[in-house]
Amino acid sequence: MKKNTSILNIFLVLAGIIVLNFLGNKFYKRFDLTQDHRYTLSDETVNIVDQITDPMSIKVYLEGDFPAEFNRIQTETRQHLEELQALNNNINFRFINPKTKTKELIKAGLQPSRLSVQEDGQVSQAVIFPWAVINYKGKTEKVSLLSDAVAASQEEQLQNSIENLEYAFSNGLQKVISGKNKKIAVIRGNGELKDIYLFSALKKLGEYYRLAEFTLDSVNKSPQKTLKELTGYDMAIIAKPTERFTDEEKFTLDQFITNGGKTLWMIDKVYADIDSLMTTGKMLAFNRDLNLTDQLFRYGVRINYNITKDLYCSTIRLASGNTGNQTQFKDFPWLYYPLIIPSNSNPITAHIDPVRLRFPSTMDTLSNGIKKTILLKSSPYARPIGTPVEVSLEEVSQKPTKKYLNKGDQIFSVLLEGEFTSAFADRIQPFKSELVKKKSPVNKMIVISDGDVIANEVFRGEPLELEKDTWTHLPYGNLDLIMNSAQYLMDDSGILNLRAKKLKIRFLDKEKAYEERQFWQMLNLILPVLILILSGFIFNYLRKRKYTS
Repeated sequence: MKKNTSILNIFLVLAGIIVLNFLGNKFYKRFDLTQDHRYTLSDETVNIVDQITDPMSIKVYLEGDFPAEFNRIQTETRQHLEELQALNNNINFRFINPKTKTKELIKAGLQPSRLSVQEDGQVSQAVIFPWAVINYKGKTEKVSLLSDAVAASQEEQLQNSIENLEYAFSNGLQKVISGKNKKIAVIRGNGELKDIYLFSALKKLGEYYRLAEFTLDSVNKSPQKTLKELTGYDMAIIAKPTERFTDEEKFTLDQFITNGGKTLWMIDKVYADIDSLMTTGKMLAFNRDLNLTDQLFRYGVRINYNITKDLYCSTIRLASGNTGNQTQFKDFPWLYYPLIIPSNSNPITAHIDPVRLRFPSTMDTLSNGIKKTILLKSSPYARPIGTPVEVSLEEVSQKPTKKYLNKGDQIFSVLLEGEFTSAFADRIQPFKSELVKKKSPVNKMIVISDGDVIANEVFRGEPLELEKDTWTHLPYGNLDLIMNSAQYLMDDSGILNLRAKKLKIRFLDKEKAYEERQFWQMLNLILPVLILILSGFIFNYLRKRKYTS
């Protein structure tokens, strides 16, 4: 009887194990018990992963020996990919040691990062390849796992990298899955920046979107056709126009907006010729009438006729003397080139390097029911200068004072969101069209009061990088600002919001650990031995007590 009962119990246990395994495979669920829910994927990421229908491979070059603190990136990356794989088993990933593939990776554009490592009170250098490569349906996308934004410490850089991890992978997945399905019109016809000055921005935008020039001149001959063709684009870039807009051209842009088109305005209201300044040492900064004031006013912003000095600024390179026959150059702080520290509270500006502006004008926001978010503003020590005004290179020798530059918080860029009323709603329309609307659906636009924010420098006929200063090699966030702006304006999935993700990551206090290391080493060595000895005494005591009568 007992034997039959034992067999039955064994059978029931085996059956229970089989049922539990079946239910586990059928109803799989992972639980995120972290306080900040760092492993809970956003709805945007889930939607992207659901679109993966074929096998996808992800190679992560984070295998091998790393500095202790950077093991966190490896661990967090592995856990994030496990979460993605749990959602879709088409995703396969593996970690690879990059030591044997250094030349191959560099040739593929995966540049290594050099880190300063502090261990046992000593500082050394370590080289890692913080990259992942996604392959899907013949498409390849590189994902940077280490934030390159300026950080006060490696701990802050690591914090930024982990916070940016979900965005980095979701953005990469989106690119290989969706392809270029949205179009951007680069507006021409009013003296906008030439392509060579837009090279860096257009090259980067071209990785995500289909780009095409769109000349507004044609509105004079066939306005209805021009408006219809423009509404076929998802977004328009207006980059530093220098010639006055006609009412027909303004109306075309206005109706593009009321029909749902997104716009990125980069407007210079003041003419400031840097070439004249470098040639003669002086220039006259004077007002430029683009005939856009009333239109932007209707949307909710006003760009003022002035230029701004800011104590926190970038530099200008000037000749400082001669050594033999060689001219020597030096970088001087130039107050007319404000260096803007972006806020991390908005996904457009989160985790990007300082943005360099050149002779920017200030902006005012107006009350009209449109939601306004300030993206770029000056340091507390800034001052707008009314125009026209003469600017001289001799100003580099003048020491600025905080007392003079005390008109801070000047606005240089605003994000506008809402239902835009047509600037021609109460006016005579320049031409008739079946597409004309008095109000837009919920829409978005960004206005920046500096046309040069998108302009890369040109040296000997070749375009230079927009991401950093040509001479000092300091990183700038201009390209990231343009890219994030375009993504935010056209991103219906809200993926860019992942850039503003905040996590609570606790780091080891290296200084305290170094000072107390001997104490903890001795404690870890002696305490287990003491516990073992004490356990032996207790065991013998209890044994003697039990068996001694």
